Parts: sequence; structure tokens; C-alpha cells
Amino acid sequence: MPTISMIDQGGNMDISPEAISVKANDDYTLLLEFDNGEIGIFDMKPYLEKGIFRELKSLTMFRSVRIKLGTVVWANEADLCPDTLYLKSKRKSHVNQ
Repeated sequence: MPTISMIDQGGNMDISPEAISVKANDDYTLLLEFDNGEIGIFDMKPYLEKGIFRELKSLTMFRSVRIKLGTVVWANEADLCPDTLYLKSKRKSHVNQ
């Protein structure tokens, strides 16, 4: 599968902000803070029937989430692309507002 890069009109690579903190909620959402100060909510429910993410239906496993290299990773080594986290999160607010 080809990698899709986001390139702005000036030809520069547009890199999504990285996650710097995460909190797992009991409704299978993640409360995320990004390094640009934005706060987002990422809904994991659509992923819970796919591959390694099935293990996250256990709230104990879901709550094992932590930040690693700008994204989230769980104790079972499941992780998500930082771009996916940022682009598919619903913006809740901005830390500085």
C-alpha cells in the first residue's frame, strides 16, 4: 500500500502535531493533547473489531495506553499513526484558551 504524504502548496511536507499526553476514557475514547496546544478526542470504537485492536475491548488493556514517539501505544504493542490520531480527532479546545 503506498504511503500518502501531505504536501503544502509550497512543496513542503506538512507534518501533523504529535501527541504529548493521553487519557483513556471508559467510553473507548482517548483524550489527547498535541504539541501545538490543541486538545482532541479520538474515538477508538470503530477500531475495536479489527486485528490487534480487539484486545483493547478489555478496559484494563485499553487503559494501558501511553505516549511513545509522538503517538499512542498499548501494552499489547498496538499503536496508531500520529497523523491518524490528529486528523481523526475531534478538536475539543486549545490548551492556551
